[in-house]
Amino acid sequence: MARIHELTMIELATAIRKGELSPVDVTEHYLARMAERNESVGAFFTIAADSAREQARAAEKAVTVAQDPAALPPLTGVPVPVKDLNLVAGMRATLGSEVFRDFIAPEDDYVAASLRAAGAVITGKTATPEFGLPCYTETKIGPPARTPWDLTRSAGGSSGGAAAAVAAGLAPAAQGSDGGGSIRIPSSVCGLFGIKPTRGRVSQGPVMPDLSGLAVSGPIARTVADAALLLDVMAGNHPGDMYTPPPLPAGESFLGYARREPGRLRIGRALQPPVEGAVVHPDCAAAYEDASELLAGLGHEVEDISLPFGPDTVPFFEILWYATATLAPVDPGAEDRLLPLTRYLRERGAAIKASELMAAEAYLQAVTRPALITLSGYDAVLTPTLASPPAPVGYFDEVEPAENFERQKRFTPFTAAYNVSGQPAVNVPLYWNADNLPVGVMLAGRTGEEGTLISLSAQLEHARPWKDRHPPIW
Repeated sequence: MARIHELTMIELATAIRKGELSPVDVTEHYLARMAERNESVGAFFTIAADSAREQARAAEKAVTVAQDPAALPPLTGVPVPVKDLNLVAGMRATLGSEVFRDFIAPEDDYVAASLRAAGAVITGKTATPEFGLPCYTETKIGPPARTPWDLTRSAGGSSGGAAAAVAAGLAPAAQGSDGGGSIRIPSSVCGLFGIKPTRGRVSQGPVMPDLSGLAVSGPIARTVADAALLLDVMAGNHPGDMYTPPPLPAGESFLGYARREPGRLRIGRALQPPVEGAVVHPDCAAAYEDASELLAGLGHEVEDISLPFGPDTVPFFEILWYATATLAPVDPGAEDRLLPLTRYLRERGAAIKASELMAAEAYLQAVTRPALITLSGYDAVLTPTLASPPAPVGYFDEVEPAENFERQKRFTPFTAAYNVSGQPAVNVPLYWNADNLPVGVMLAGRTGEEGTLISLSAQLEHARPWKDRHPPIW
């Protein structure tokens, strides 16, 4: 059998249910790799070794006494870390901030609870930037999250630790969240498949508000099937959720979509970034053209389109982002402990009037209505995920906060549009440049139709497999 960390999440789950692998051995294998490699890649803020071992022993007992192992929860004994913006009972929840360094979560949030119910072993909390605000993960809590493909470069953000963990073989898959690209960005720079689901597909409750509907949790994984199963586990709504998309038809699952052909699809493609000043790097353009050719070669209809979101939407999205930065309850006396970028964003947010925030929400909704009508004419829309290959560690923080924020916008000009519209979008790792750095492409779909994106991505994965392409640290 392959080494434990070489197995996919589904292969691990299957081997555990069959008694071929022990949950305790699996957990110990990953804990050992985390101890050896975490300082290099900065994947975890908290490694919950004692708790993970306890969960693994409970999983092993469940397998031993099960009369029908096939009836066990789908992730029984499989390690899955949680991003440090989410709450896991008894574990630190730093939110990436020095201010919350010692905060211990009193309960699981709904995402963590869903992972527990599925039998997953929560091995720790993955690194995230302060309050999840930037597109890179460099904090006072731990070392920078680095892409395992080049340790001088950032793993992105805000799910940078989650992606670094999966790409370095410290976890078979991981939970992330995405409010402006935070699953797709690190998936692109770490060579992984990541899904930003439809708005409301995964409940943010009971603590995190979903006022603007920008953010949603989703999976980061090495394979489409693993990501689909993890989305099946996390998906669901609870009383009080503001956004509740229709559930899948009875008997359907996202994993099922990963195991079926998509049929011939109509795919729009666009290379023009909707952020002024953003320039698409030749490597990102090459990845986009390469994906276009692959899609056409698989029989899909691929045509050029103009994206219905333009530079006019950016200032209104910024207002929402500034306002979001103020949500974390920081004591006024502790504001000086925040990072310069966070203070800058919170100061901008505190200056926004209620009428300005409402007007921004109204404008974005007005723009989104016709955009959704236009985009619904396509089964998927292809763009680059990012405008550049992975950025060097320190690149964003080497300038003043205002210019830092502008650099982030130019680096990630394509991703936030689908947080505004609420559509599902995925990063597909099809391309590596001459420096052996991953450069992803993004596919966005109709609202509620993650299944189509999953089927199409699985077809691309079959045509050009990426699962066994590993960074040097592997």
